[in-house]
Amino acid sequence: MAGFVVHKSDGTDRMFKPSKKGLFFSDVKRGNEHVLVHTVDSIKNTYTVKQYSDTHKARTIQDIIGQSSTKDYIRYVENNMLPNCPITKDDIIRAEEILGPNLGSLKGKTTRAKPSRVIIGPYNQLPTDILEKYGDITRAVDIMYINKITFVMTTSRAIHFGMAKIIKNEKNIDNNDSPKTGN
Repeated sequence: MAGFVVHKSDGTDRMFKPSKKGLFFSDVKRGNEHVLVHTVDSIKNTYTVKQYSDTHKARTIQDIIGQSSTKDYIRYVENNMLPNCPITKDDIIRAEEILGPNLGSLKGKTTRAKPSRVIIGPYNQLPTDILEKYGDITRAVDIMYINKITFVMTTSRAIHFGMAKIIKNEKNIDNNDSPKTGN
């Protein structure tokens, strides 16, 4: 069965299989795996209409005062530093819960963490039955235009592995613009 496996950091694996229309999916109905997604609507429905409205007021005011951090914003409201401010600390906390963090207040204040080093382990030889069956690969190649950007598209027959490579200069295509294989 064609597909791919995602190895998660907790040591478990998740298998993705193609649907009849070619879109890959992971079956979460089996076993005790659960995927929970909280949407704004599902969280919003736990509050009254006024509380939700005050949440948007809180976020709008946060944007107006310069997108300060939530901690500073709460301090401004609690110390009455914003005269005639119609919101409370609870409205600010609800805004964080319903709408998530204010992205404008995060920009420029977050630092990039150094990524962990990728260690490439020893390569395992392919099993001989796979090499015998798929040792000679035939690739179909075509040029595709997406929003006036040129790509070389390839797909390998039998194993159905697709690749795409942008073409920077269509008039000067050389071997460096063709997609590379693992061989």
